[in-house]
Amino acid sequence: MIVWLRIAYAAIVIVTASILLMPFQLLSLYFDWRLRRTLPRLWHRVACHGLGIRVKVHGRLEGRRPLMLCANHASWMDIMVLSSIADVAFIAKIEVRDWPIFGLLARLQKSVFIVREEKRKTGAQASEIASRMADGEIVVLFPEGTTSDGNRLLEVKSSLFGAAAMAVPHSPNGSVFVQPVAIAYTRVHGIAMGRYHRPLASWPGDVELVPHLLDIVKCAAFDAEVTFGEAVEYRSDSSRKEVSATIARRIRAMLNSRLRGREIA
Repeated sequence: MIVWLRIAYAAIVIVTASILLMPFQLLSLYFDWRLRRTLPRLWHRVACHGLGIRVKVHGRLEGRRPLMLCANHASWMDIMVLSSIADVAFIAKIEVRDWPIFGLLARLQKSVFIVREEKRKTGAQASEIASRMADGEIVVLFPEGTTSDGNRLLEVKSSLFGAAAMAVPHSPNGSVFVQPVAIAYTRVHGIAMGRYHRPLASWPGDVELVPHLLDIVKCAAFDAEVTFGEAVEYRSDSSRKEVSATIARRIRAMLNSRLRGREIA
């Protein structure tokens, strides 16, 4: 009975917020109003509340622009968590566009969909990302290219940092700031999660979306900790591999510290 009450509550909260906010977001997208950047943050805050996701922030969002955030990726919840605390747009693989529920949300947030297999489209996609960053938008990249089990950072793909390099010539100060972000799911129902239970929050690619979504709603009590690290200044003479290695090292250190319940030095 309690489980069904949780599902009903989450559904009522999210559907109500969607009905109230979606018309304004559609208008904002059509007329390209800046409101399109801020409405998703409000919606995701409400959605996190409905799903029982409590977000704690460590550190600060980089204030300098243009800005790209690079975060580890464990679950679809990462998008809700990050969107609830900052006005961001995501870089997503093209398949996400056709997903049920999340594909619609990604389009409403004006995500940038990329086709990684077709190199001839890479330049145009990177140019769009660069243009959006130069216009002041904060773009989020998941440089692992896929989701993990939530316990570790997978290999970071340096090729995905090409958009940051392309944004450099469009920057007023000749540089782009790349900030590492660690998202750690640390508690469920107030109890610390270990390696064994963390897959409750993570969403590896071989797990069905709808059953996992229902499991999250039924649980309705996750603590997510978001840590903003020191940004790297990406200039025209910067090495993409060195920048990606530095970002990966900082994400890994922050993630490991949060998962172990330690303060970051």
